[in-house]
Amino acid sequence: MAKNNQYDESPAALVVHARPDFIETPTVEEIKERSLAYLMAGFPVHFRGPAGTGKTTLALHVAAKIGRPVMFIVGDEEFTTSDLIGGQNGYRYRKVVDRFIHTVTKYEEDAKQQWVDNRLTTACREGFTLVYDEFTRSRPEANNVLLAVLEERLLVLPGVSQKEGYLKVHPEFRAIFTSNPQEYAGVHDAQDALSDRLVTMDLDYYDRDTEILITSARSNLGVEEVSRIVDIVRDFRASGEFDQIPTMRACIMISRVVSQQKIHQNVDDSRFVNLCLDVLGSKTAYTSQAKDKRVQQNKMLRNLIDHYSVEGKRKNENVEYSQYA
Repeated sequence: MAKNNQYDESPAALVVHARPDFIETPTVEEIKERSLAYLMAGFPVHFRGPAGTGKTTLALHVAAKIGRPVMFIVGDEEFTTSDLIGGQNGYRYRKVVDRFIHTVTKYEEDAKQQWVDNRLTTACREGFTLVYDEFTRSRPEANNVLLAVLEERLLVLPGVSQKEGYLKVHPEFRAIFTSNPQEYAGVHDAQDALSDRLVTMDLDYYDRDTEILITSARSNLGVEEVSRIVDIVRDFRASGEFDQIPTMRACIMISRVVSQQKIHQNVDDSRFVNLCLDVLGSKTAYTSQAKDKRVQQNKMLRNLIDHYSVEGKRKNENVEYSQYA
């Protein structure tokens, strides 16, 4: 990593490798290849989608395929521009003792503020891949510095000398963004000028086969066993009987505990029933007004567990979800 006397040490970069349990179905492969094509052409990519659609995992996987070190940033309401690019931090002191004439000793001292890079500056300087996770959680004014970086390939460094106030972005620099448009707490609308510079790819929940393969890989549970859990979660998702959408994370949580605890996927095994109720029942807000709704939801979940634990798989693909209520 390049250093000189003007700049302090830069933040450490991540060396990201492709996850061994990353599942590339045709759907995932297509998204990956499209995003890499945009990035290699020099355009930043934005993965946008609800929680549980694998945005961050996909972003890091794509970054690993680029093969450059990664600077990872998570958006935050308290972010300012300096949190992205860095700033003046302390002073560098220099003292010179001149004894050229042995009878005369001269001292020369000076102090100069030193600049400390932050992650965006390091990525731009060294040509790393920037992964900016949930970037809309940062205030738009903090992200304004990205406009010139992504379009003019120029990073403005405020507070340094006029000569050193600009940094030409390294030709290998790439940027991947993620955001969740469904969040409402602590999320800002991305300014049009920044969104216009991004290639936005909308992600949704994966198809059944992909969810089964990913869940199996993350839980060490067989595909047949996982398929029942995935079907329970997917049917519950389709029912609409929740306040927070159950995502693939619910499938992974249930499957991993089943695998580790050797739990039988049967309505007669109270551990499995309680596990499903704990993970999925929590998707409904706990309020006195919602008490009746939670009772109805738990009844539906028990019926789903009974259905899939007895039959093993859905016999009728056109089944009405309402029959479980």
